[in-house]
Amino acid sequence: MASSRAARLAPVVEMAESAERTAAQRLGHFQGQVRLAESKLGDLERFRGEYQQQWIDRGSKGVSGQWLMNYQHFLNQLESAVGQQRQSLAWHQNNLDKAREGWQQAYARVEGLRKLVQRYIDEARALEDKREQKLLDELSQRLPRQDQY
Repeated sequence: MASSRAARLAPVVEMAESAERTAAQRLGHFQGQVRLAESKLGDLERFRGEYQQQWIDRGSKGVSGQWLMNYQHFLNQLESAVGQQRQSLAWHQNNLDKAREGWQQAYARVEGLRKLVQRYIDEARALEDKREQKLLDELSQRLPRQDQY
């Protein structure tokens, strides 16, 4: 009886395992997206630092008003790009957090189902052992006793 309960749960376990695999793939996808967004942000921040270094290098030699305006305009665009990339990174991190939570829930469900199936299997095994022991006891009582004095 208990083993048939375990067998009936097999499709449910398979569906839960499939959902957990899908959640794990989703988690991996968002981990990649976060790494990519972090890399882009790092590139932008390095470029901004290099561009600001140009100001230090060229500014000490004297620059024209036009160069200064162009520099300031481009630096503003760069700051805007860095800000947008930070927002993008935060969005991807939020998606990653949600995907991680989804995977953890799917994993917990699979583990819970596996434990339930194992419990059913253990119960079936225990019942079968009990049945065998009872049969052996009955058989041993039916055998003629040979008393030795």
